[in-house]
Amino acid sequence: MFKHFTRLFPAIALLLGACAAQPPVERADALPAVKARHQASTPKAAVTLLASAQPLTGILSDTPAILAPTDLWEAMRRNFGLPARNNARVRVQRDWYARHPEYMRRVSQRAGRYAAHILQEVEQRDMPAEIALLPVVESAYDPFAYSHGRAAGLWQFIPATGKRYGLKQDWWYDGRRDLVESTRAALDYLEYLHKHFHGDWLLALAAYNSGEGTVNKAIRRNRRKGKPVSFWDLDLPRETRAYVPKLIALKQLVNSPEKYGVRLEPVAVEPPFEMVDTGGQIDLAIAADLAGIDLDELYRFNPGFNQWATPPKGPHRLLIPSAQAEQFRAAIAKLPPKKRIHWLRHKVRSGQTLGHIARRYHTTVAALKVANQIRGHSIRAGKYLLVPVSSTGQKNYRLSAAQRLNRKQNARHKGQRSQHIVSSGDTFWDLSRQYKVSIRKLASWNGMAPGDTLRVGQKLVVWTHQPVSYRTRSGLQRRTVYYTVHKGDSLSRISSRFKVRVADLRRWNGLPKKGYLQPGQHLKLYVDVTRQTGT
Repeated sequence: MFKHFTRLFPAIALLLGACAAQPPVERADALPAVKARHQASTPKAAVTLLASAQPLTGILSDTPAILAPTDLWEAMRRNFGLPARNNARVRVQRDWYARHPEYMRRVSQRAGRYAAHILQEVEQRDMPAEIALLPVVESAYDPFAYSHGRAAGLWQFIPATGKRYGLKQDWWYDGRRDLVESTRAALDYLEYLHKHFHGDWLLALAAYNSGEGTVNKAIRRNRRKGKPVSFWDLDLPRETRAYVPKLIALKQLVNSPEKYGVRLEPVAVEPPFEMVDTGGQIDLAIAADLAGIDLDELYRFNPGFNQWATPPKGPHRLLIPSAQAEQFRAAIAKLPPKKRIHWLRHKVRSGQTLGHIARRYHTTVAALKVANQIRGHSIRAGKYLLVPVSSTGQKNYRLSAAQRLNRKQNARHKGQRSQHIVSSGDTFWDLSRQYKVSIRKLASWNGMAPGDTLRVGQKLVVWTHQPVSYRTRSGLQRRTVYYTVHKGDSLSRISSRFKVRVADLRRWNGLPKKGYLQPGQHLKLYVDVTRQTGT
């Protein structure tokens, strides 16, 4: 499988891993640098790396045994190719990793799903095996990582670079998080950079982090001053100066885990999944049932899918754990196309548009048009539309984009939680000044990056240290109020007390038209502070 194994000694894989937090940038006690272009803020997650190994000799002769390794880290170790360096910048990073075994343990657990495929692809291109460790530096092997610089996935592609290398990004699917597609794109990009910098891998890696333009400028500056132009001599952004040393530090730990007091958990050298053609769109909950695996596990092998189903226009394939792949193939072959997706008949009401219906059922206009063979945008009141819907309810798809955002917005932070409904002209800059919070925090609370576009009607969570007031487009000054329902309360009584409409109360809290309030229930209201509220 790996090109260079036939002449190599076998390995005895051992050891467990451990560690949490994120490595420093220049000093051992420094916080990680802000990603310049390509790297995410590494989440507190982790990797169980490497297993040390001793060569074995042949049982019947003095000739070394010719066996391929069964441990991923030993396979990687045998094919390292970056130039060795042990300067202060590398030692700072290496010491940080060695002091945080829990971080390493968590990373290796994730690596068990993804690293074998990546190493195979790296070996097939005759690239240094250290490249397979790059996702540790980029994302801690977390395919759901999303940075303040709008970088996503294991390889932390920003949207523009992802599109440049053929990664599809839409409501249904984000190729930047797809293991197979993002790895292909990342290695394509690295090969281009390697050629661009005339075979210098360290410069190529630096450019992967900060862009080839940044590295080119640094080279030109040094040449004008008559200085060397190796990576170690360039005046690069602080984060990029730490980026390559992090990778070399990981290489050293993989090479000699015992030397640095690191115990690392073995990982199988074979990818733990098989790619299975689904033949068309399928509800992921149905797919998980067919495979006999947990829905969350299916998402972790297929993190590129944003919604409850694979996209109508593909990709029409899933990565299935190897032990369940044959079961899934047999089951999906017997499944009629009409049972792959659940459908609902929706009667079009006067004034409704495809956009209204798509938002109501958490789908897209494009999906509705395909399902109902609609060419334009016109629909008639009284007609029925077929709408694809999830089979188990949106909340059961915990790792879908919507549910990841829901957990993010409901995480507890210091202060008082408020909600802002985006109006035309709102920007992160304006909102940060209005609520007296940082742009980065505001974006992070809502699973976004500061450069992301806000949509009119979008709901943002804001955490402040004092009650929030804001002015609406009509000039009214509003404040978010949280009210606990008491025995005998009704929507009518509460609306009268706070001088708001019953319809608004229902909308703000997602209350059905029929149903009763329960004592202890919490309601959210947006009240006009210029009027008497009765509070």
